[in-house]
Amino acid sequence: MPLYRDFSDDQATILLWKYDEEEELNPEFLLEEENMDRVKDYHPTKLKELLLVRKILKSVLPDHKILYNERIPYLSPNDFEISVTHSFPFAALAISKNKVGIDIEPFNPKIKRIQHKFLQEEESGFIEKDKEVAYLTVIWSLKESLYKIHHSNYWSLKKHYEVKPFRLDFPFNIQCRVHDDKVSDLYKARVEFFENYCFTIVD
Repeated sequence: MPLYRDFSDDQATILLWKYDEEEELNPEFLLEEENMDRVKDYHPTKLKELLLVRKILKSVLPDHKILYNERIPYLSPNDFEISVTHSFPFAALAISKNKVGIDIEPFNPKIKRIQHKFLQEEESGFIEKDKEVAYLTVIWSLKESLYKIHHSNYWSLKKHYEVKPFRLDFPFNIQCRVHDDKVSDLYKARVEFFENYCFTIVD
């Protein structure tokens, strides 16, 4: 059974699966006909990630499909909100009556090279230097989760997505904000850790 963790709460069903080489991922059974052309040039690993997400969906809502509005996934019938994330061998799906955003990221020191693209000065102030990679990865992942809830082609992860101070030893009820000159929306988030990954949930 590829279910790795169940992060569901009273707001959402959130399931994380891990690929097992012995499990069957049959595109003819799992993949929606509407998405066949979309995936024809996918790398085999990327296709496995996509099929894992479909397998999660089949286990919860077997009569639903995941379709796309441009690159944004949505359910059909559209009676729940969803969020999708994957980083092979993991894939996750969140299903909720309300907006939800999830993201999975591996810890990698290379993130230090791109921190200038997403890190605000105020955010750098609460980072513990001996845990810099972990904090940067979590902040990046939180902003990716936020983006899935509240996205715009005109917004910047650095300028418009803000993570309030938190500590790695208690990564719950983290305050996040999306804002511009017209919008200021607050959200709460939590972070889960396993193996060499962090998993962020914003709802």
